[in-house]
Amino acid sequence: MIVFKPLSHIRAISFDLDDTLYDNMPYIYEAQRALNEYILENYPIAAAITPAKWQEIRFATLAEQPELANDLGLLRTTVITKAFLLAGMPSHLVSKAVTNCFDFFYFKRSDFEVAKSVRKVLKKLSKRVPIAAITNGNVDLKAIGIEKYFSCIIHASPTHPMKPDPAMFDHVSATLKIPSKNILHVGDDLDKDIKGAVDAGYQTAWLAVNRPMHLRNENASMLPHIQLSELKQLTKLVKKR
Repeated sequence: MIVFKPLSHIRAISFDLDDTLYDNMPYIYEAQRALNEYILENYPIAAAITPAKWQEIRFATLAEQPELANDLGLLRTTVITKAFLLAGMPSHLVSKAVTNCFDFFYFKRSDFEVAKSVRKVLKKLSKRVPIAAITNGNVDLKAIGIEKYFSCIIHASPTHPMKPDPAMFDHVSATLKIPSKNILHVGDDLDKDIKGAVDAGYQTAWLAVNRPMHLRNENASMLPHIQLSELKQLTKLVKKR
């Protein structure tokens, strides 16, 4: 553990999920690969939509509806809808097809279990202080085996924009009824998690599980309060109730 700034009393902990508690990209890549295969097998009309065209539709959608950048699930369903219509799928079949595709992707995206060692730490921490999840993504916490440890879970949405916007941080503080200055946020991204949390009044801990943690390699405009080398170090910071 490296201490950059002193910590004050910690009454709650919030966690980023992707790349903080597990390496996210392998699951995303596999889910996208499986979805592509699912679409071709079940809706072959969409074979006319090339990978480049899918990207073009996505970029155009974000340009037309920039608020969808804060809801990855809604962005995905909107893109699939537009692609199916462009491919010539009858409009009365599109809604069900899109729902099937998204449900399949969401299942595959959350088709893993967080490591036992991580679950053990979360369980221990949850018995000491309330813990919350603040995520820009849309993983199913129940499916990956950690939902039960969290007192508050919030995903990015148009009403609660993605980190580093303060909306989700403020929501957690209000929900837990704990001042932001007494909440420690743990995350891997030095902009979205660390700067976002500090700007919202939180204390911060930097932990990334998907890459070597060297500040010189990061796009950092603000130091965390502490840098962790492993999740279980948090148990030394939070005293038993």
